[in-house]
Amino acid sequence: MAVVTKPFGTTPDGRNVTLYTMTNASGASVSMIDYGAIVTGIIVPDRDGNLADVALGFDSLDKYLQGHGSMGDTIGRYGNRIGKGRLTIDGVTYQLALNDHGVNHLHGGVNGFNRKMWDVTVTSTDQMDSLAFHTISPDGDENYPGTLDVTVTYSWDAMNNLTIRYEATTDKTTVCNMTNHTYFNLAGHDSGDIRNHTVVIEADAITPVDSGLIPTGSYMPLTGTPLLMNGDATLGEGLDQMQSCPQMIPAGGYDHNYVLRKGEAFGLVAEVWEDSTGRSMEVYSDQPAVQLYTACTTNLEGGKGGVHYGHFCGLCLETQHCPDSPNNPQFPGTTLLRPGEKYDTTTIYAFRAL
Repeated sequence: MAVVTKPFGTTPDGRNVTLYTMTNASGASVSMIDYGAIVTGIIVPDRDGNLADVALGFDSLDKYLQGHGSMGDTIGRYGNRIGKGRLTIDGVTYQLALNDHGVNHLHGGVNGFNRKMWDVTVTSTDQMDSLAFHTISPDGDENYPGTLDVTVTYSWDAMNNLTIRYEATTDKTTVCNMTNHTYFNLAGHDSGDIRNHTVVIEADAITPVDSGLIPTGSYMPLTGTPLLMNGDATLGEGLDQMQSCPQMIPAGGYDHNYVLRKGEAFGLVAEVWEDSTGRSMEVYSDQPAVQLYTACTTNLEGGKGGVHYGHFCGLCLETQHCPDSPNNPQFPGTTLLRPGEKYDTTTIYAFRAL
């Protein structure tokens, strides 16, 4: 296998950004930049061997410097929302940025990990390429306590498996809940919406939310609702039932945290397939939950090749601990990270063709 690099522009403060592309023997590839540790492209075959890019993104750094819906971003310190941007650790309350409509904290704040320049170490073998992204988030960064030492390694192998390993340590008790925010469209990033995709999620319940998309603290069974992802309906058929499901209305579609049956054991999280191309994707993780997001409000001009990304242009499957977990100790697991402990979690996106 091989890793190829090329320039990808310069940040406003003069830092050069590099595009890294990992390609296997079949020609399938994953591309990333060291600004934000962002996935910019995933090229995989369909059932006839035709290659297409199934990750939404942009051809220039300028687009990633602007608001871009977190497309492809590595998210941290805390993926998803924290209600009112407030959390308490060992009796001390921390007020985080209210960067979600001025009410809640979202995806690590105004300048989260998706806006950092990361150091990159490249490893290449016959069977796998890896990009190890490293950064230091200082104590008080976005008002989170503790200096967080973070490495996120993206590996691409000969079988078209994209493995993401998140590792972090801290010198002061903090919270950590990292994820990846790639928008997938298995028909191709430029093929329109994902209404014809079928999704299975290994979950029987979600954490229901209020009008601001903050969990209420309870669990909601999925049986009898369009939120049930058991493969019996396409996403479009589910979206057509939105008005019958009060939980879907605030988000304008699917933007929900599914509580996985497997808990924190490593195992299957979700499966997605797209009939016209035969492409499918399996997601595996040791995280206890996953957020399904269907680009409900996306409206971005100037995607790759000049494509317009509109509503439902892609889907995200963000493996995670539950949103607002610091304020809901009844949710599975913990997002607390203490000195001497290691945050260490792995997610795999496995691409196949049926």
